[in-house]
Amino acid sequence: MPTLSQDGALWTLHLGDDENRFTPAFLDETDGFLADLASSSEPAALVTTGGGKFYSNGLDLEWLGAHPERLGEYVARVQQLFERVLTLPVPTVAAVNGHAFGAGAMLALAHDHRVMRDDRGYVCLPEVDIHIPFSPGMNALVMSTLRPRAAVDSMTTGHRFPADEALAAGIVDATASLEDLPQAAAARVEHLAGKDRTTLGTIKQRMYADVVAALRLPEV
Repeated sequence: MPTLSQDGALWTLHLGDDENRFTPAFLDETDGFLADLASSSEPAALVTTGGGKFYSNGLDLEWLGAHPERLGEYVARVQQLFERVLTLPVPTVAAVNGHAFGAGAMLALAHDHRVMRDDRGYVCLPEVDIHIPFSPGMNALVMSTLRPRAAVDSMTTGHRFPADEALAAGIVDATASLEDLPQAAAARVEHLAGKDRTTLGTIKQRMYADVVAALRLPEV
């Protein structure tokens, strides 16, 4: 389960030490933590990361298989998570410590910055291979945060990008050893923690207005 810690202006949302799939309980906890951060007033920046070999494997397909009647509700909650991170009025960075697949990769894409472990793990959007078309909101999120070539290669092939390929494609902004990953991620945002929240939040809302509108569409 996720946990939230704070060291001065740096807030760290640790997604967990397993596959960190988006169970309903995971979504509840994460939403509460992000609400706490959003409602604070002091200078702040957010790092998200995981433990072990996974950043996040995204959707809880096992739970969905047991609750197919709740698909629309579940997808809406996941997309609310993407929207909250995308428009959070503080600087954000994903420290991708391991595999980031599907909606887990989309969560990383919702951040302002991404730093990836250089020796292990893949970023992958496998939807084309698991027969799950992207929702309009997920499509908009990926298309707005990746270069056109990287979006096509990611979304239509299901390619697994190791760190060097992810960096070359612009999917991540930097790579680092596992030991240096927390510091490398923090260095991306910590000096920006004092940005005015009202101004930054408004900029992000306007920058991603079309994505937010798509994320709020009902699942079809």
